Amino acid sequence: MTNYITSYCHILSNECWINGKKIALQNSDDDITKQLYNYLEMDYPKFFKMDRLSKTAFLGVELIKNNNLALLNYQDDEVGLLFSNPISSAETDLNFKKSYQDGGMPSPASFVYTLPNILLGEIAIRNKWYGESVFTVSENFDAAYFLSYCNILLNKYQEAVLCGWINNKNGNNETFLFLVEKEDLNQLNLQLSLEQLNELFRKK
Repeated sequence: MTNYITSYCHILSNECWINGKKIALQNSDDDITKQLYNYLEMDYPKFFKMDRLSKTAFLGVELIKNNNLALLNYQDDEVGLLFSNPISSAETDLNFKKSYQDGGMPSPASFVYTLPNILLGEIAIRNKWYGESVFTVSENFDAAYFLSYCNILLNKYQEAVLCGWINNKNGNNETFLFLVEKEDLNQLNLQLSLEQLNELFRKK
């Protein structure tokens, strides 16, 4: 069975691309998450309570949705989520630890995000997607893992799988999200394969 990458997105520290096209952002002095939130003209107050890991994944999904409206037509249990990164929620863990080491009270808002799979919950709640969801930790982007797991999910359980590599290590942002479906609905002509995933990951 052939599956297709129907949308993909890169988010770096101060730049963003969707399906290979650079997005024109207004204010490069702002954090990339704030720039993208404004670009998307969102009204979602809960966004501002999220940690940076969740914000980045959340925005990437919104960009992909905007460029693949067919994604909105699936049933709530037909969309799976498959995400990975190299450091789990380490950045938020350190912020939470610092909040009480400095003599203050531990921050409940930070504690909520000391598990990386919380970002899956944020995406699922926003979109009412209740399919399979997995978050793993890997030292590097593992195209073989995404390829294998996507094919399993699409063969047995899901009609579409949203995948993401979210690396916020050392304050930098390296995010690659992509949507895999059974049909080439966006006509990008990108068959899901090891070579194609590695090429798109490197491509901006």
